[in-house]
Amino acid sequence: MTDTKTSLDGRVAVVTGASRGIGRAAALALAEAGAHVIAVARTQGALEELDDAIRRVGSSATLVPLDLTDYDGIDRLGAAINERWKRLDIVVGNAGILGNLMPIGHITPKVWGQVMDVNVTANWRLIRSFDPLLRMSDAGRAIFVTSGAAGKCRAYWGPYSVSKAALEALVRTYAAENETTNVRAMLLNPGPLRTDMRRAAMPGEDPETLRTPEDLAPHFVRLASPASSETGLIYDFPTDRTVSPQAPR
Repeated sequence: MTDTKTSLDGRVAVVTGASRGIGRAAALALAEAGAHVIAVARTQGALEELDDAIRRVGSSATLVPLDLTDYDGIDRLGAAINERWKRLDIVVGNAGILGNLMPIGHITPKVWGQVMDVNVTANWRLIRSFDPLLRMSDAGRAIFVTSGAAGKCRAYWGPYSVSKAALEALVRTYAAENETTNVRAMLLNPGPLRTDMRRAAMPGEDPETLRTPEDLAPHFVRLASPASSETGLIYDFPTDRTVSPQAPR
């Protein structure tokens, strides 16, 4: 743990969806590794609980209660980071929603729009606002949470699958545009984990058979490290492999 902690000492990290599940575990692991975490989520109370946990591991956080569909709010956050730190070292785009599991023809425009707004457009807005700040870092690292649903295209998972496929194209494009800079952009596929989203999607599943967000969290630290040079690829947690987005998952 000592080597990991020194690798992120003094670095500044934004984590979205930080109040629970994967985002909370990632934020806490980054903080424990030495980063100052800018924790973004809609729920103030859950953010305060995260802040308490981060303080207990000897690190610090800035809490940002923000709905990521408030795109102007993302721009204001970018401006505030620039004013305080003049750079951003790490962004973890974790926040996402499942939408409704039903035939594509039955999905309402409202639900379709909500899934795309959070899972795709909000992450584009993060890149748009934070790219100049990541370029100011000596080793900017962008990590976005994807899903095997992007390639499997199972029945009834339409909006979620489409949104994650679009996210993968977005991040791969961003990575290609930064091949000659210090910024690296990666996707991370958690696979089945013990989260609220998984419970909603698979209500009959025994959660005790699944790994936890805390099991995944060290990989955010690894990918966020200046020593990590991979870009435009997917770290697939279920198989513990880094793969091309076109590879079967």
